[in-house]
Amino acid sequence: MTTESVEVRRGLPEGAAARVAELYWEAFGGKLGRALGPAEAGRRFIAGHLHPDRAVTALSGAEGAEGAEGGEGGEGGRVVGVAGYQLAGRGLVGGDAAAVRAEYGRVRGLYRVLLLALLERTPARGELVMDGIAVDPAERSRGIGGLLLTEIEAIAVEQRCRRIRLDVVAENPRARELYEKHGFRAVRVQRTPWLRDVLGFGGVTTMHKEVAAR
Repeated sequence: MTTESVEVRRGLPEGAAARVAELYWEAFGGKLGRALGPAEAGRRFIAGHLHPDRAVTALSGAEGAEGAEGGEGGEGGRVVGVAGYQLAGRGLVGGDAAAVRAEYGRVRGLYRVLLLALLERTPARGELVMDGIAVDPAERSRGIGGLLLTEIEAIAVEQRCRRIRLDVVAENPRARELYEKHGFRAVRVQRTPWLRDVLGFGGVTTMHKEVAAR
């Protein structure tokens, strides 16, 4: 699937983990900072615990571009966007409690595990849960987010899911506009003012999109 010079593929290009972690942190570092920060440590943790089979990536210059391999050029092109999803107990970013403690220490790691638990979202039966979309700021307004969402929906249909679910924080109205444009509707708003100082957001909107299994 292509649009102009952007191609969307399932999975992660070989060697692209650091680039994907960079994009993911740029998009969600404000929410993940307390749990996985500082930024360098957070990007390192994400890069080391990615599940490539739970990703859709957008590549710029994928055909005939010159440069280094691994998501920054070459045959694979440069990764300019990524969308993750949860299905069958696996999401884009893995890493259990033991991995967090190993990275951040036993004492500090325990606190971070508790913070991450507040962000957990478990798919219901027949449901695919979005892990978020991250697009290079320099590449926004090119329709990349829409391409990623379209491919996520195709995956949901192939997996015989009846709907896609996602959560968007109140502080990110641009993301909500994108989701609404592509057929998602708000089904629940949860106010969480007690989390504003802890995780940086004070409310979460849950959105659904119904899909028709093949």
